[in-house]
Amino acid sequence: MESAIKTLVTTFLSSSRGKENLDSKSFKKLVQKQLGGMMEDTNSSSAIKEMQQGLDENSDGKVSFQEYLSLIGYLANSLSQSKSGSNANTS
Repeated sequence: MESAIKTLVTTFLSSSRGKENLDSKSFKKLVQKQLGGMMEDTNSSSAIKEMQQGLDENSDGKVSFQEYLSLIGYLANSLSQSKSGSNANTS
């Protein structure tokens, strides 16, 4: 668990190049390189832009660490639901 948390933090910091926020270009790169296996439409610039806008709670055009964690939480929850019994009956 510790290594997973460290990976989340270091991935954000390396993607933001040590800044407090991910700009549009950095966010797009992070999504495409790090989350392409878990998410659809990672090759679509418009889908990534829409995702960024949805995460950008303070409307500053950037994704903060807290906003990034919202995305990670959503993905973790989705994965948990797909691995739990909620989809077992549809297989």
